Amino acid sequence: MSNTNNLVFKGLHIVAWVIFVGLCIEAGGLIVNFIFSLFKPEFVQNLYQKLDLTEMYNDNKWAFFSVYSFILTISILKAYLFYIVIRLMHKMDLSKPFNTFVSKQFLQISYYTLSIGLLSYLARQVAKNLMHHGYVTNSLNQFWADSQAFILMGAVIYIIATIFKKGVDIQNENDLTV
Repeated sequence: MSNTNNLVFKGLHIVAWVIFVGLCIEAGGLIVNFIFSLFKPEFVQNLYQKLDLTEMYNDNKWAFFSVYSFILTISILKAYLFYIVIRLMHKMDLSKPFNTFVSKQFLQISYYTLSIGLLSYLARQVAKNLMHHGYVTNSLNQFWADSQAFILMGAVIYIIATIFKKGVDIQNENDLTV
């Protein structure tokens, strides 16, 4: 592998770590917001992203818990997705990339990406439904605005995972014949 490719790969590894840390901070902040909104709602305006859903909590607890469940699940899944990416980049051997571990990791990444996209789409539809019932959900759109991108990306990564799986099978077959 050339020195330039190695440098680019290490740079991407650092970028993946930065994104992972940012997503973990976001998920942690949202968990803290959730806990504070239940026990000390007067502090929510001073917390992370000022995600104040106390009016929804007071009107309809089911709506509050469903919306917050979507928000927390999506943010935790995004953080875990980048954990899988970091683990893949850490253990991947670029001189011989077609192995079972890489194939399984790509498949896992595609499943999590597709799950994030589908959950985001479902959450967006629930938020639209709640908006028709008089709840203000405009501040929540940031959490699931990219649902279609995740669905498309999940499909593309699944295709790549299938190609990698076939590459692993071909490589194992060639190793047996030699």
